[in-house]
Amino acid sequence: MAKRKRKIQDADGLYSFLRNYVDFMIRHSYKEIKYIGLEKIPTDGAVIIAPNHTNALMDALVVLCRHKTPTVFVARADLFKIPILKKIFTFLKIMPIMRIRDGVSEVKKNDETIQKSIDVLLDKVPFCILPEGTHRAMHSLLPLGKGIFRIALQTQELLPNGTPLYIVPFGIEYGNFFRFRSTVLAQVGDPINVKEFLEAHPDTPVPVMMNEMKDILTQRMKDIIVYIPDDEHYDATYELCAVMNNQYAKRYAKEHPLEKRRSLTTRYACNKAIVNDITELRRQKPEEAEKLLSLARKFHDKREKAQISLSSAVVKKPLYSNLLKNIIFLITLPYTIPAGIVTLPLTGVIGFLLSKFKDKAFHNSVRFVATLLLWPLLMIIYAVLAFCLLPWEWALVAWLLSIPAPIISQDAYRLLRIMISDVKFTYNGKIRRMVKDLRKTYNQYVIYWCKN
Repeated sequence: MAKRKRKIQDADGLYSFLRNYVDFMIRHSYKEIKYIGLEKIPTDGAVIIAPNHTNALMDALVVLCRHKTPTVFVARADLFKIPILKKIFTFLKIMPIMRIRDGVSEVKKNDETIQKSIDVLLDKVPFCILPEGTHRAMHSLLPLGKGIFRIALQTQELLPNGTPLYIVPFGIEYGNFFRFRSTVLAQVGDPINVKEFLEAHPDTPVPVMMNEMKDILTQRMKDIIVYIPDDEHYDATYELCAVMNNQYAKRYAKEHPLEKRRSLTTRYACNKAIVNDITELRRQKPEEAEKLLSLARKFHDKREKAQISLSSAVVKKPLYSNLLKNIIFLITLPYTIPAGIVTLPLTGVIGFLLSKFKDKAFHNSVRFVATLLLWPLLMIIYAVLAFCLLPWEWALVAWLLSIPAPIISQDAYRLLRIMISDVKFTYNGKIRRMVKDLRKTYNQYVIYWCKN
């Protein structure tokens, strides 16, 4: 009897073992990861997870880390051209998919991937496709491709009677797209029940159904991310979100006693409210909106030129904040200096690799993969050196203390960078006045408009 060919979705002991390590590293690559609404992911049928795509590989890793369940992904096909990478990606349960930019003739090669995707879903293994097709490090949403709906409709036809297929919107919000040890808020939206959708549209042509589902998914994805609607006013709107978030958070915390003012969910809700208020101001009072956004654009340009972090510019009491950071930095210095030294080989390799990527959206992905692969090797080398050169008790202590060094050194570097930025902000009277003017103008136009 011929042996059955192994499928990408089949259980794999080595994969399951390594998942524990990968999940651990993902969670410690961020200061906080918070998942909201995971209970919305259905368990009574096949599931396609549809996240927004802003941060290269990290988007898929955030989806993967939501649960111990194996998940099959697709990634851009050009990554599979190198044989060793093709084997690695296949082991990681990632399949290649062509994009329109690769050419119409190349896209036709997706038929095999689509058939494998359908097979994954028929086996009730979660399948993840990023429907935007390409990443963009912005709080926005690119037009969705139709591949996800083509797979969904074909799979639904092949599922046993009564078994539904769901397309699940998955919104990912990063505190910072480019910084290691930032934050992540991941939210699950309301799923689209493809079986019920088909039953409600029995005579609708397939292209029309696909467009209707595309519109529904687009809206549901926008509902669970901070969606800034146009690129022209993007920077100005984002600056206003940062500058006004604390003021909105005070009101939000009063209205929601169980929510903390500085929580990820509060920050997200307030940013959504600010974007909505600005959008409405633009619709109702375009002249006032343009004045406000123009002021925000000037602030953005001045702040960037002065190399002042946005997090520094929105601190209410920069001197107090900087003093507190200095105390923390000095107290932890006896550990952070050795941590920085032992991570120098890793830092050097990461720095070299990052220089090869012009697109900063890849930086966290490169940093994560390099740390994932190289740090265990360095720990083995350090263990050998420590136990050869030191008494075993001291060697064990030194080795254990070096384990979290990449995280500690990165946090220390971030703290130092923010301290420098805080000092620049403290002594830049023009930028500080611009922040005050921006808040005053916002309250004059937006808050006044909301009350009336």
